[in-house]
Amino acid sequence: MNLFANRRRLLTVTGVAGIGYALSWIAGLSVGAPSPKLTASADQIAAALAGHQAAVAAQFTLTEGMPAAGLAIVSIALARAARRSGAAAAGRAALLAGGMAALISLAQFVLGAVLAATSAPGTAHLLYDAVNRLDGVKMLALAVLAVAAAASGVLPRWLRYTGTALAITITASGVAYLLLLQGLASLAVPAGVLLLAFITGTGITLGTSARKPRRGAPATRTATAKGAPDLTTAGARK
Repeated sequence: MNLFANRRRLLTVTGVAGIGYALSWIAGLSVGAPSPKLTASADQIAAALAGHQAAVAAQFTLTEGMPAAGLAIVSIALARAARRSGAAAAGRAALLAGGMAALISLAQFVLGAVLAATSAPGTAHLLYDAVNRLDGVKMLALAVLAVAAAASGVLPRWLRYTGTALAITITASGVAYLLLLQGLASLAVPAGVLLLAFITGTGITLGTSARKPRRGAPATRTATAKGAPDLTTAGARK
């Protein structure tokens, strides 16, 4: 019975959103679409993407389009949990940062779809640079989300530590992408791993805690108030 209850707790909207976020990203990275350098020229970008339109479109869908929904759901749940715990400022910061990151991810999906269908080198270069610079802004927003989550106090210790590590690594990675610094692009790897662990863990944790009874709630529905008539079966037999 406990195993069944735990499975039901995981299958909340927030829990599914957290798990789906990671699965979508992993599926997107496995597509194998070309990934030119941040400093690639217009001709290099066009040459790399030529003949891979379907793979590029699929990767943007799985790494930017679908994760935008999961990111928004987890951020809203985190903001609500923070407000309920009394951390209103952290809740507002989480909602604003998470919402901004989700909107940027959605914009990247749209730009990526256009990029996949583009063959003109100049246009491809413009779109590719825009996607990468937006990635930098999104990473900085995710850093704020991670800090707000850690400060809210609603997450377990291991997730707070993960959020702190994420904020540090993804800030450095965000600066690299915002300024198109190819030499620091590899910082996105540890930041990405921490991001998947953080969003998935936060979604599952908040989804599970949402199903738990609140402290101080009545133990049974048959408890009677002091001075009120006892209408339970036991009371009827008195």
